[in-house]
Amino acid sequence: MKTVASLLIDHFKGWGVTHIFGIPGKPIVPILTEIEDNGLEFIVTRHENGAGFAASGYSLIKDTIGVAIGTSGPGGTNLLTSAGQAKAYHLPVLFITGHPSIKDTGKALGQDSSMFGTDLVKMFEPVTLFSARVERKEQFELYFKHAIEKACVGVKGPVHLSIPFEVLVEEINPFNFELPREVPVMSTQLENVIHQLNQAENPILFLGKGVQISKAYEEVKWLAEKWGIPVITTPGGKGTFSTNHSLSLGAFGLGGTERATKYLQSNIDLMIVIGSKLSDMSLAGFKESYKPKKIIQFDIDTTFSGKSISVPTLVIQGDAKRNLEELKKKVNGMESTSLSPINLLAQEQGNEKSQTEELSESSHYISAASAIKELRRHLPDETILFGDDGSHTFFAIKHYNIYEPGTFFFDDVFGTMGHAIGYAIGAKIASPHKPIVCLTGDGCTLMHGTEIATAVNEGIAVIFIVFNNGGLDMVDKGMKQWLNRSVGAKYKEKTNIKKFAESLGAIAYRCRNKSEIEDAIREALEYKTIPSVIEVIVDPNEIPPILNRV
Repeated sequence: MKTVASLLIDHFKGWGVTHIFGIPGKPIVPILTEIEDNGLEFIVTRHENGAGFAASGYSLIKDTIGVAIGTSGPGGTNLLTSAGQAKAYHLPVLFITGHPSIKDTGKALGQDSSMFGTDLVKMFEPVTLFSARVERKEQFELYFKHAIEKACVGVKGPVHLSIPFEVLVEEINPFNFELPREVPVMSTQLENVIHQLNQAENPILFLGKGVQISKAYEEVKWLAEKWGIPVITTPGGKGTFSTNHSLSLGAFGLGGTERATKYLQSNIDLMIVIGSKLSDMSLAGFKESYKPKKIIQFDIDTTFSGKSISVPTLVIQGDAKRNLEELKKKVNGMESTSLSPINLLAQEQGNEKSQTEELSESSHYISAASAIKELRRHLPDETILFGDDGSHTFFAIKHYNIYEPGTFFFDDVFGTMGHAIGYAIGAKIASPHKPIVCLTGDGCTLMHGTEIATAVNEGIAVIFIVFNNGGLDMVDKGMKQWLNRSVGAKYKEKTNIKKFAESLGAIAYRCRNKSEIEDAIREALEYKTIPSVIEVIVDPNEIPPILNRV
């Protein structure tokens, strides 16, 4: 016989999970002792949201399930936002919360997580794929299997189990449950895809975050090259295709490039959308005249397929990588498709991006666009960058070149400010030998920047790059654009991020020009067991590439 808590840890170990993230509390103590007794690492974050974010970054890079735990009541409610962010990324993260006592439920309890207090099961339902309370030991095995299967199969995402203290310490018969591996479902429409591609005269590939989730980097590259199709990416799709490829036109939507917009004006007859629901963030600036004649939309979740752009849409449901692999098998052996003139046009436009305009600087600050380009010059090609939600990352979407697909991650759907700080920490734990960078802003740092102390405490050498312009820049510039005024988006006192970071134990720099950025990055890359924070003072009046959103 084994306790429920010990069986949880046995399964995590068996699945290759090495680190679990959270903050202690009495109802979850049985899990904490089992973590320590079994040689797993418990990462004590500074906020439960930080635990959820770190578990998500760990899951994303390690390609396994992530685990975040919080105590009952506020410990659970503090995890809700990170669960919503994991859902937007389709990440399999198990959120475990406690409950003080199942036998005393209905009496007055401190931090009650049942229907008589803060019902965490109901609160997690909108932000997870499965949420349930294990009220007796006999339920644990089935509920656990249901949760993990929901997390890992089909449309993946976070799940939640509330397990009361008494249930965690009860003994049950041991069982072994392998981490589910999905059997891919192939679309029956792939021959139709080939036919439409062969008939297209002016197609475009539109790549979204789903390419990141399925890791279909080589497959989309093959598709683009096979038919000579120019490629644009959504904000969340940034990082799915090399920007120095001759077919790359950069991004569209918020942070989009002029090249991508210009090409969409050239009477597109077929748009192949892969891994994007085509949200307002991805279609910012999209006009009626840009509509293609037809769309082929690859997506595992078809909820929004064919609904954002009203043209005939062929939906290819399933994992993008698996369907593109099958598509490649079908065309192998066929006569090679000749490249059309659009490839030459894309190559000409691709060459334009190497012509870097120099933006003016002052002695007080550097332009954000120039800072992004300087970062790219000095960060290794294999650096994995997590972009936080704000103007800083939209500058990167436009100006940060991608040399290796799968090295830039950003969410343009849920959009939690500060989430990239925790994601980068979890990612560095999952991949300790790769440079991991978090690009964030002063507003995001004031929300979740105390997680830098987690990185210090655990010896996690993330490089945090903080663009500081003294306010909530994206909101500020948006309000000025549409209302001719800004309300509540500027701080009366600008935070000294360098001093803040140093107070948490990090190595910190404050940069106002290119040479200072170069020196800071060079030094930060040398540290192996301590995080670095590079504060960049950027132009507070610079207009970010986000004003095309209506």
